[in-house]
Amino acid sequence: MTKRRIIIDTDPGLDDALAILLALASPELEVLGLTTVAGNVPLAGTAANALRLCELGRRTDIPVFAGCDRPLRRKPTTTLRHGETGLDGANLPPPAMALREGHAVTWLIDRVMGAAPATITLCALAPLTNVATALAEEPRLAKRLAGIVIMGGAGDGGGNVTPEAEFNIHVDPHAAEIVFASGADLTLVPLDLSRQVLVNEARIARIRAIGSNVARAAAGMLEYYNSKAELAAGSPLHDPCVIAHLLDPTLFSGPVVNVAVEVADGPRLGVTAIDWDGRSGRPANARILNAADPDRFFDLLIARLASISDGI
Repeated sequence: MTKRRIIIDTDPGLDDALAILLALASPELEVLGLTTVAGNVPLAGTAANALRLCELGRRTDIPVFAGCDRPLRRKPTTTLRHGETGLDGANLPPPAMALREGHAVTWLIDRVMGAAPATITLCALAPLTNVATALAEEPRLAKRLAGIVIMGGAGDGGGNVTPEAEFNIHVDPHAAEIVFASGADLTLVPLDLSRQVLVNEARIARIRAIGSNVARAAAGMLEYYNSKAELAAGSPLHDPCVIAHLLDPTLFSGPVVNVAVEVADGPRLGVTAIDWDGRSGRPANARILNAADPDRFFDLLIARLASISDGI
């Protein structure tokens, strides 16, 4: 079996945690490394959490690098949705693993440019600061990658930090602007998709019933996450959709359109202007996934979590 090689850029974060565990549990994927960035919690927290998750998934061979500690131009922004640690509910010990030396952006550039063209996919689960910085330092990176799959943005359903803007894009809209203008092969997982993939009590119970330490940690994280539910029916499980799309592209679908990012200060800062009907005249630059099969998604996630043997 030929494995898809991926790098995960992340800010764990409870939904990041489930995405990382899904990737680690999937034999179709070769996780080359995790790069961390400030987002859900500050950089020190996201880096430590990435190490904890590698240990939980029994993949201490995977390198973890710390990256940018603040957005390109704006002040850092975090969220309390994931608790004080970013992984509240998991009850994980401090990591025994250490971060690798060097900056995440440097490693990302070197790893991709040193590989054959179009053999590495970048999974962007966080504010796009690391990704944009890498593209600015090495513009050839955009075409060297097989693609970038991004969790971010919002369309007609509205945002989750302002009426129109989604968290990852709003935290660093200037970085998002660079990424969407880069010419890379982009796929976007917006709130329009993830709001169809909801955590609820029945799905958490299925995970807890697996009975492993990994499953108990995952269920604990999801219970905490769902206690902060955005919607009455449950919390959207955003970031795992990125990994699930790579594992089974039939789970989600959507059109190829133009996406522009609002960067001017004001109430529309961080808005992703999605040209659904092609009226702007701007060339298409991303595939937008906006239709999901949630039952099949959760079947996949739960089966893969069940395949991880205890690591703590």
